[in-house]
Amino acid sequence: MLLISSDSCLSGNTSCRYSGPKCHKYNSGSLATLRWYYGTIRRHISHFPPSYLHFNFDLHRYPIPISSPDPSLLTMNPSSCFFFYLFLYLYVCSLYFNFFAFASNIERKNYIIHVQPPDDFDTEVYHRSFLPVYHTTESELEEPQHLIYSYSEVFSGFAARLSEEELNAVKKKDGFLHVYPDQYVPLATTHSPDFLGLHTGGGSWPRSGLGRGVIIGMLDTGILPSHASFTDDGLPPPPKRWKGICEFKTGGCNNKIIGARAFGSAVINMTAPPIDDAGHGTHTASTAAGNFVGDASYKGNANGTAAGMAPHAHLAIYKVCTRGRCSIVDVLAGLDAAVKDRVDVLSFSLGLSSGPFQYDPIAMATFKAMEKGIFVSCAAGNNGPAIGSVSNEFPWVLTVAAGTMDRSIRATVKLGNGEELDGESLFQPADSGSVSYPLVYPASNMAANPDCENFEGFDIHGKIVLCMSSGLSGRVEIGSSVLGYGGTGMVLMNSKPEGYTTFADAHVLPASHVSYNNGARIISYINSTTNPTATLVFKGTVMDSSPSRTIAFFSSRGPSKATPGILKPDITGPGMNILAAWAPTLMHPFDQGFNVVSGTSMATPHLSGIAALIKSVHPDWSPAAIKSAIMTTSDNVDSTGQPIKDEQYQKASFFAMGAGHVNPSRAVDPGLVYDLGVNDYISYLCGLGAGDAAVSTVVHRSVNCSLVGSIKEAELNYPAILIDPRSGPVTVNRTVTNVGLAKSRYAAVVYMPKEIKVIVRPRILHFSDVNQKMTFAVTVSSRGNLGNAGVEGSLLWVSSSHVVRSPIVIPAST
Repeated sequence: MLLISSDSCLSGNTSCRYSGPKCHKYNSGSLATLRWYYGTIRRHISHFPPSYLHFNFDLHRYPIPISSPDPSLLTMNPSSCFFFYLFLYLYVCSLYFNFFAFASNIERKNYIIHVQPPDDFDTEVYHRSFLPVYHTTESELEEPQHLIYSYSEVFSGFAARLSEEELNAVKKKDGFLHVYPDQYVPLATTHSPDFLGLHTGGGSWPRSGLGRGVIIGMLDTGILPSHASFTDDGLPPPPKRWKGICEFKTGGCNNKIIGARAFGSAVINMTAPPIDDAGHGTHTASTAAGNFVGDASYKGNANGTAAGMAPHAHLAIYKVCTRGRCSIVDVLAGLDAAVKDRVDVLSFSLGLSSGPFQYDPIAMATFKAMEKGIFVSCAAGNNGPAIGSVSNEFPWVLTVAAGTMDRSIRATVKLGNGEELDGESLFQPADSGSVSYPLVYPASNMAANPDCENFEGFDIHGKIVLCMSSGLSGRVEIGSSVLGYGGTGMVLMNSKPEGYTTFADAHVLPASHVSYNNGARIISYINSTTNPTATLVFKGTVMDSSPSRTIAFFSSRGPSKATPGILKPDITGPGMNILAAWAPTLMHPFDQGFNVVSGTSMATPHLSGIAALIKSVHPDWSPAAIKSAIMTTSDNVDSTGQPIKDEQYQKASFFAMGAGHVNPSRAVDPGLVYDLGVNDYISYLCGLGAGDAAVSTVVHRSVNCSLVGSIKEAELNYPAILIDPRSGPVTVNRTVTNVGLAKSRYAAVVYMPKEIKVIVRPRILHFSDVNQKMTFAVTVSSRGNLGNAGVEGSLLWVSSSHVVRSPIVIPAST
């Protein structure tokens, strides 16, 4: 470090001058100016927290000779003047360089900050008041631009990018309630309208005008607006209440897609349009409300006319995910915007894992949406068949499980002994079924799972290889490995937990995905001969496959961990091998126009579209009334009249399928509904016992449970009854609203195993007016020792024109 003066200069030694030619004079003004430069630098960096600055800029360590007897004259030679200026410039530059180098290493993360609602303040101004403010000059303040979103409709708070030190400062502010670190939540057709009984000639489609006038908000990966499914043929302009905007740079919006926005924080370009970059959003949007597209198929399979559940409903697109990654910060922003824009139905195929509602921002946001009359449809999750794996279990939303349809893209395995075992595949070569190939099972012993990534010790060249399925993902990649090692074909068998659920995948070689049972039979055949062979026979699209309406293995199951006294999921919709619109992506670069995909992500938009049909017919119905109509009119039997089965072909429990499989033709005319209002949900939340503060957090306002009252979960006016009479008889009350014929009579019919006694009082309900309400009591008791097993049955209210069914569930004891 260069010293401007020596200690002798500071002591008053006037001989402290260079003896060379004079080059410059520093008068007192120049010295003051120099000191001003130092001070300015210090003030400029002072607004950053001290922990950011790993150096100490102190003028007193680098003295100026202001105490000299002749401060107006300090003479240097030319080279000294040059180097002095050069040093000062470089030193200042080094300070900035060091600052930005250190500042860039400060770790900031995205957080959702929950705060008390503002009183009379502007919401964003109020939210900004929680953020750190640092001095930049003696008279000015500057707030770092760390605010990402200011939520105003569905959540009392904001999202910000903060360091740990800044976050700690926010926590100390008055009005702070809680902080939620950002996290990524996973993303959980030509035939499904026919499968669900939706036809242009009759039923709920013509009655609802195909969903005309209803706005469905889709929170997903965006949309491909140029797809034929999103033309606005036959659609009216958006309703006058619509407040949304369109962010496509050129075109894109019309009377079908009436709005589109993209949300992004740290991982998404804020200026990017809401174009789908994963295909998922286009698929779900077209499933909910795609317009009619003739001759739709994927590589010639599943051919037909594609249409969504509500073909003439409007779509509002909120891109909250990119390349399959969904930030909870952005999901809240999309929910906030959708409520502000005045959508009627909200559909999102994602969700957090189960947890207390007061710590789940989606629970809080969807409560606010429900309070404003918006119906919310959510995916149950893809973590089945594990018990208690269901997500999005808030009682104010519809939680959707995934089931199969009666269509198969058939790929049959014909063994050398003549036995034929059916499977599925979208790879359908024309010249199949004529050549037999050796069949190999590449496991070190026949009991082990085959390792189809490493074929060391196995010759698979020119052979058909039997491999084990990898579950929800990676199935096509297994085939790529087989092909890479010279295999000529593949049979993909399920693991035991996956049971009979098979996927129609676009494999890279001739393949068939078979059930665990069929796979076991193939292994048995291989063990029975020294020369096992097989032929793959591809039969294309096969209709009326049986059994249909089974539950997919991956569909998440109840009971709910957050609210075990409420039945979840609520309903099942088609979620297996669904053909719908698709956007080209990095993973699927070829524009086929349509794709076949499976998941509760696919089941959810089916229910969102069906809710739109009901809303179109009954615009004044509450979200709870629409939900009740969907649940109480559902089917609990398959196409053969037998109880709906799960992935093991065993009777599906209500914890797997909810009330049953959706029946949209009946749902628009349910006869009776179990309605609920905001105050009912508040009393229910109070009954959970989390306390006033927790309830206030969820409902966005101060709640005193001792004043509003509390009810047990079983007493919520839900369309399902979940109770445990092991400790004695349990009585619950329910209230139904007549939405059918004005003068009607309903009789109670109970189906329950003989060890359970159910008494309904009164057993007959007489209605004289539409919207008339009547209350009844249900008492459930045990006739003996129930043991640990669960028991299930149903309560039906039967009239001359309606059957209103509610599940009665006694859970297994733990």
